[in-house]
Amino acid sequence: MRAFLPLLLALSLPLAAAPLHSQFLPPDDLSLRQQAPEAQQLLQVTEYSVVVGAQRQSSQQPIPITASVTLRLKGKPLNKGATLSQVLVSFDGEGGKSLKRPTFDDATRTLTLNYPQADYRVIMDLLRNETLYVQFLSYANGHVWADLHTGSVRAR
Repeated sequence: MRAFLPLLLALSLPLAAAPLHSQFLPPDDLSLRQQAPEAQQLLQVTEYSVVVGAQRQSSQQPIPITASVTLRLKGKPLNKGATLSQVLVSFDGEGGKSLKRPTFDDATRTLTLNYPQADYRVIMDLLRNETLYVQFLSYANGHVWADLHTGSVRAR
């Protein structure tokens, strides 16, 4: 019975307010995540598609041509209350400019993420070889956090 006492105490204590997968968050050096998040969306990616597109708006002179690479991720929500159904990951070729803020649209249940073009290969490698998760947290102070991460992987 003594061996089970610490386990029983741990199970009877209230759960911490930390979100699922909080172990994958970076250190909070600026104290932006001191309170529990207002919302969390956590998704395990089960399928993906790659869209490489180009568009030309012929009504403008000179005629601008834009090209984009977008990943569409789908999967299963992992936390209670999660409504996330898809993630659109866009890649920006201009590495020096700041990226757009992650956004979650409740109506379409879509999370939109933006990464530098240089991250495309890393993300594709993870999609092909690991179980990938998408996490989105929003806080009362306006701070948002979004990431793509693997679970803990044993080194070979």
